[in-house]
Amino acid sequence: MREPLLLPLAAFAAGIVLSQFVPFGARESLCAGVACMALAVLAHVRAARALSAIGTGLALLMAGAWVDAIHRPGRAPELDAGSEETVILSGCVVQPSAFTEDRERFTLELEPGARTNVSITLREGQSGPRLEYGQRIEVDARVRKIRNFENPGAFDYVRYLARQNIYWMASARGPGAIRILPGRCGSKIMSAIFALRTAALDRLERLYAGNSYAAGMSEAILLGESTKLEKVWTENFRRTGTYHALVISGLHVTVLAGVLLFCLRVCGLGEAPSLAVAAAAAWLYAAASGWSAPVIRAAGGFTLYLVARYSYRRGRVLNLVAAVAIAYLIWDPGQLFEASFQLSFLSVAAIGAFAVPILDSTTGPFRMAAKALRERRRDLRLDPRAAQFRIELRLLAETIALWTRVPERATLATFGVMLRFAVWAAEMMVVSAVIQVALALPMALYFHRFSITGLSANLLIVPLMSALVPVGFLAIFTGWGRIAAIATMLLEAAERVAAFHARWEPSFRIPDPPVWFDIALAAALVVAAVALRLGSAWRWPAVGATLALFGVMLWSPFRPDIAPGRLEMTAIDVGQGDGLLVALPNGKIMLVDGGGVPQFGRRAKSKLDIGEDVISPYLWERRIRKVDVIAITHGHEDHVGGAAALIANFHPAEIWTGAAMDSPQWRAVFHAARLAGARVIARREGEHIEESGARIDILAPPSDYVPASRPGNNDSLAFRISFGRHSFLLTGDMEAPVEARLIADGVLTRTTVLKAPHHGSKTSDTEPFLDQIQPAVAVISAGFENMFHHPHPVVLERLAAHHAAVFRTDLDGLISVSTDGCRLAIRTMLRDYSIGARMSAF
Repeated sequence: MREPLLLPLAAFAAGIVLSQFVPFGARESLCAGVACMALAVLAHVRAARALSAIGTGLALLMAGAWVDAIHRPGRAPELDAGSEETVILSGCVVQPSAFTEDRERFTLELEPGARTNVSITLREGQSGPRLEYGQRIEVDARVRKIRNFENPGAFDYVRYLARQNIYWMASARGPGAIRILPGRCGSKIMSAIFALRTAALDRLERLYAGNSYAAGMSEAILLGESTKLEKVWTENFRRTGTYHALVISGLHVTVLAGVLLFCLRVCGLGEAPSLAVAAAAAWLYAAASGWSAPVIRAAGGFTLYLVARYSYRRGRVLNLVAAVAIAYLIWDPGQLFEASFQLSFLSVAAIGAFAVPILDSTTGPFRMAAKALRERRRDLRLDPRAAQFRIELRLLAETIALWTRVPERATLATFGVMLRFAVWAAEMMVVSAVIQVALALPMALYFHRFSITGLSANLLIVPLMSALVPVGFLAIFTGWGRIAAIATMLLEAAERVAAFHARWEPSFRIPDPPVWFDIALAAALVVAAVALRLGSAWRWPAVGATLALFGVMLWSPFRPDIAPGRLEMTAIDVGQGDGLLVALPNGKIMLVDGGGVPQFGRRAKSKLDIGEDVISPYLWERRIRKVDVIAITHGHEDHVGGAAALIANFHPAEIWTGAAMDSPQWRAVFHAARLAGARVIARREGEHIEESGARIDILAPPSDYVPASRPGNNDSLAFRISFGRHSFLLTGDMEAPVEARLIADGVLTRTTVLKAPHHGSKTSDTEPFLDQIQPAVAVISAGFENMFHHPHPVVLERLAAHHAAVFRTDLDGLISVSTDGCRLAIRTMLRDYSIGARMSAF
């Protein structure tokens, strides 16, 4: 085999995956691996090749399980402090402070393997101490455990931070909460690395003073510091599939090391010293960029490539990828389940498995033909097609020389440059297309995106970003403003290219395909790769089948995971806010509110978009691509904050609103509705809608309601959905005055399921209101350990007195209630209940 490490990698990775389902102990997996290896050796001695291969594969499988077992994390550390307590934390600063508009963030190591992220809220005019790596400090803070959004398909943020030994979030007020202690801690090497990183960031701040866009983007692209990166700056890059050019990756390492290697060779340094310096520079860059995982992997791969080159070994892409992957999985097997690891290796593997064979049989001869056109002796060593092409180019050059009196040598040189550029452009298009198709499945599963314009956008943006990296670092090293200006020009050119392509990029997202389809597409890719590498007659049919499956994935004809003939209301865990999925019996889908992160005073706007990052992944996990209606109850941030992203992602036909006014939140909604072509309808009390087998009665706001200049809770759209024997009452954040008016108007009737108003606040859910509706089930959407102390104990007591079964997203995670018109079924994400049968009596 030309790539002998591929099968060992597959067996080793399979062992790591198997260990997730069958948690082998370290001792038993080691013993099983040794036994399988002994069997393989014995079979080899007796020339039983098949048995020897099986034994070796099983030994590698158990080796993967053993490595996973010895790296399996132990019990998470515990901190004896409640979320309401202010405690004194002391430890070592291991991730220095990064300043934003109103707070300071850093990572504090309390004990080895036990870290917390600390944020210090600063008032206007305040500034916090600039903390450095290795300082010992004390801080008075409130600490809480990190919690995921408990929805199917949600990102496992707890595991992500635990892999960095971070288990808590701490918050404190004002710089006086921090006290610097005497003495130093941490590693001297890391201290020097962070000093280098800080110096580079300071230089960029000075070079781009007054230009926040250039400073933020340059810090992110060159050094991986994304604290000042605004989402709006990168949206066009995300949409066009070129965001990878902005984040630190193997591209940066390759460009920097390649440029350095070229300069050293031009300066006359020998090959071996040049290779060593380039490899050292790659690892120094990995350290200066914060030990970003993609950069570490790229540095390792580049080092292995340089070793192979020094040893005069032919570099085979797939073998190199397999070697680097095995090494990093031995060091940290948990990387196998990270999107970054998978995408990094799959992209390079796709080039080796698909692009290289395709290019060798198509543009390869022309690439060879473009070299040294004047050397006729090279024709004899080339493919006949390439030799014939070279002869025709020389004849054409002679003809042009006779007509124009331009020297034949100059004409041939021009032809050579033009041909090399045309071949390069064609090959970049092929490589870009191959990577897009090969990574379509993980991109759909992780990011639900595919870019149509990415083929041409990458062709222009990748060279611009490749040029920006060395120019940007030259600006950091020299401090020259003119070089920094050139880097800015390259960045702005790339942004203009992305913006141009984004205008033509279709606005669609890809929901999760069924598991059987995922397996089919992955198998088709493997078969096509093997057929291409072996030159099989089936290679083009295999490629065609893969492209057909790829087209099906983009089309996404799969039925949404919605039970027909049932009314469903699902309260999605969005933290402190509301986000409801309503599926009507005949298949129409509604979203009620889009969640959001409440904002207070000068506090910096959260970079987390609940609509994009929390609600949309859950809907895509259920294979929902389009919704019919998005209802926004009122204009508070925790209800409307994610609505714009939901409108853009799911293209509703109608937007229902409560009492809307001219505010930034509503303007964002109306703008998104115009772009999506959605009709905005202000619903009012007294409207009745027969929809998909259910009846919707609008209860609030009143027809004569006049909203204030700022959004308020009583602006809320409230409505009842009735189906069969059951009804669901959705209330937004309406408070006691609206509840009293509904009682006076006589529109309230007995309700099966109540979405509790205002997250269970004591200003709602009044006794007369509950007396009138007599709910059997109350669903409360509230954030875990939220600062408002929702739901209020008084409300819980009232609901208990009315014998309502209470479900809370802060304790239960996602809550789904559905009915066929007779029986009621309830399920939650975190806790199981046997309440479904009991509810059938209502």
